[in-house]
Amino acid sequence: MGGYILSKVLDLNLNEKQFLLLKEYIDSKRDTQGVLMQALHEAQEIFGYLPIEVQKFISHELDVPLAEVYGVATFYTQFSIEPKGKHKIGVCLGTACYVKSSQQVLDKLSKELNIKVGGTTDDNLFTLEATRCLGCCGLAPVMMIDQDVYGKLEVNKIPEIISKYRE
Repeated sequence: MGGYILSKVLDLNLNEKQFLLLKEYIDSKRDTQGVLMQALHEAQEIFGYLPIEVQKFISHELDVPLAEVYGVATFYTQFSIEPKGKHKIGVCLGTACYVKSSQQVLDKLSKELNIKVGGTTDDNLFTLEATRCLGCCGLAPVMMIDQDVYGKLEVNKIPEIISKYRE
């Protein structure tokens, strides 16, 4: 695998109920068009992401090559093959926000959370992502934590904002 190390492995025994739910869903959709996409969406809803164990399960259940399942799961941005944190932080790097120093906001969050962009904290509490326009250009720079919008951000306010979500 070219030195790639799977950081987290899904325990099949601890997730038996989730796999049963996914099997029931697949069985109910088996004869519909686009069943692979539907199964991947449902799997991500159930598991929160699409680890290789879930991809193998879908491959087996649908009799579709694992390479095809993996290809679809990695091609579409709505799917994630890595676990996401409880709180998803998106920092806008669109033009208006970038001009107003959103890169410094992103850098501060990365340092504060001790993760790189696209990463998830070890405690699975936060996932940090760079996004494009959030549609709040008048509030630049902007970030979202889950559904909460923070505009006119000041870098020095980041620790205070993050602390609200650690409680």
